[in-house]
Amino acid sequence: MQHQVPQFIDVEDKIFGPLTAKQFFYLLGGGAVIFIMYVYFQLWFVIVLGAPIAAFAASLAFLKINGRPFINVLAAALSYSSSARLYLWRKAPLGSSKLPDGKKPGFSGVSKPGFEESGSFFPPGGATPKLTQSKLQDLSWSLDIQQKLKR
Repeated sequence: MQHQVPQFIDVEDKIFGPLTAKQFFYLLGGGAVIFIMYVYFQLWFVIVLGAPIAAFAASLAFLKINGRPFINVLAAALSYSSSARLYLWRKAPLGSSKLPDGKKPGFSGVSKPGFEESGSFFPPGGATPKLTQSKLQDLSWSLDIQQKLKR
């Protein structure tokens, strides 16, 4: 008994003419918002606000960035902008998988100064280390010297 294997499983089915179901509903939603604005507001106001809404609905339906749908790119951008972006790294001593305080080495994401989550590498008391201009210059000088010594 032979079974036929689908060839194009990553291509969505065209349900509404040349549109997929997602594309159709994105355009339908944008059109509905513009129609409701048309019923309740003056024409110039509908044109001014309707153009960006139509562009957004069309980009949701048709735009792909690096082969990914615009909705996925938008979700990733919102997720990135609302997440913590402070990462601190402390290197473990050679031959050890744990730091002297018993914690594993690695990155620790922090959303607010003084916020301490399990596995974070802040000084005791939850204080965020402050980077002053002199500390930054010392660190830069130290890195420059180490790189010159390795050459």
